[in-house]
Amino acid sequence: MLLAIDIGNTNILLGIYVERQLKRYWRIHTNRLATADEYAVILRQLLAASGLAERAIRGVAIVSVVPSVTIVFERMVRHYWHLEPLVVGPGVKTGLNIKAENPKEIGTDRIVTAVAANHLYSGPSIVVDFGTATTFGLVNDREQYLGGLIAPGLGISTEALVNQADQLAKFEVVKPTHLLGKNTIKAMQSGVYYGYIGLVDGIVHRLQELASNEATVVATGGLAELIYADTETIDEHRPLLILEGLRLIYERNVS
Repeated sequence: MLLAIDIGNTNILLGIYVERQLKRYWRIHTNRLATADEYAVILRQLLAASGLAERAIRGVAIVSVVPSVTIVFERMVRHYWHLEPLVVGPGVKTGLNIKAENPKEIGTDRIVTAVAANHLYSGPSIVVDFGTATTFGLVNDREQYLGGLIAPGLGISTEALVNQADQLAKFEVVKPTHLLGKNTIKAMQSGVYYGYIGLVDGIVHRLQELASNEATVVATGGLAELIYADTETIDEHRPLLILEGLRLIYERNVS
């Protein structure tokens, strides 16, 4: 079994692959204060509840945007499973040619999702990852990662609106029933929701102009499910795209 781990700022996504098939996956909260022992207890409980034998884990692949938590997971894997995890970073083969001024600055999570999209769709692809930040990445038909954009995430945008305006109360971002809000809360919900759709479609339209052929646009990330269906530009929704990318990169680096 392969254990794939995506460590994000808000959540950690865990997946178990058996013979290239994703058998189980879980999301847990990213706790920067948790120890290797505490994360091991959580993982062991998840495996046991799913009827999976922890001794069957033969490989571990990690992608992370939280370096301090990466160290904890590396320690956990070495101590409890006696394995050396593959951590996506400089020197790891991805199969993509990174066209950036400094490839080391590109978030590894963005590269991993781009690897998966490039594998799944023929021709160029655009990945829109709805997480703490919303990121856009473009891969052309020559397997070159051309770069991307980073925008404030949906949650960050909502918090900024409330925190910077004394008379606006906290609200939940949901799909509005009407475009025009009849009270302050509904007006904010509509503004954030449709404003974000406009942001996504506007950026994707511009990225399509840079693609040599029409690019497949795939949405991923924890907040994608809320937004993607009402956009004009997103073709596919794959919430677990990053796990598939981890599996591919692991296979390209470990015999």
